[in-house]
Amino acid sequence: MMKFLACLFALSFVSNAFAQDTTVVIDEKRFTLAEVVVRNNFDYKHLLEQIKEDTSFYKAFRNLRVLGFSSFNDIKMLDKKGAVKASLYSKTRQNRLNGCRTMDVLEEQVTGNFYDANKKYNYTTPELYASLFFTKGTICGENNIVKGRNLTISNKSGIDKHKEQLKILFFNPGKKISGIPFIGDKLDLYDESAHKLYDYKLDIQEYKGALCYVFSITPKENLGFLKNDKIVVDQMITWFDMKSMEVLARDYSLSYKAGFYDFDVTMNVEMTRVGNLIVPKTLRYRGNWDVIVKKRERAIFTATLFDFRQ
Repeated sequence: MMKFLACLFALSFVSNAFAQDTTVVIDEKRFTLAEVVVRNNFDYKHLLEQIKEDTSFYKAFRNLRVLGFSSFNDIKMLDKKGAVKASLYSKTRQNRLNGCRTMDVLEEQVTGNFYDANKKYNYTTPELYASLFFTKGTICGENNIVKGRNLTISNKSGIDKHKEQLKILFFNPGKKISGIPFIGDKLDLYDESAHKLYDYKLDIQEYKGALCYVFSITPKENLGFLKNDKIVVDQMITWFDMKSMEVLARDYSLSYKAGFYDFDVTMNVEMTRVGNLIVPKTLRYRGNWDVIVKKRERAIFTATLFDFRQ
């Protein structure tokens, strides 16, 4: 019996030893590979480059411009105690016909000062939501091509500039954003300085019944004062389809405090497939942010998309 237990202990030790993560250096930047990635001899250099240059997340939202779909929209604006002070709950249907899209509001319940007297939004968060999921009037001539299409703040100012910056932050988390004082450079998660602050890990896990590549970025431990000064991305985890390398889901949280603004935002996005297109199925957001020229906004929203039509 003692020999048998000793053998079990030895096998357990060997198994755990082989299950250790492996650190690799690519272009003087460190990445951690889970044992399953190393064991299966994946071309991790190519995989990591594809992840860095990914456009499928952005394309999934562009795909909404060429499809019909229905949506439940739940937006809540909160006061400093967390109570709801204004809200919108609606069901909408986007129609796509002859290269144009329109939207029908099938149900709508509004509380508080969500709208002003002219039914314009009293808050910036719903404005951003509307730019992603709502259609005003008839819009024609759109496509879902992302190659060569760069999100930019050039030729934009005021609230339009801020909304475009938020879109860049949303669609390209981890990329540098110009025009944001103090933190624009700190959002670039792929430059040399960022690798001194963050850990990068590539793994393989099951997601919704299928194996996926999982790429996570988290701040290094024991950063001390650097954490408050340099860290903007508290966590970003992305699940990629192993065959197509399309994003299937992404969780990320961002926070920062500066002299005249601060934010703390968490988002979760789940995708689904419609024909040969990947599109967002659920988006959950919780945010608390303040900019010197705007009032502080605390909001929670959930977008649930379904009944897609090509």
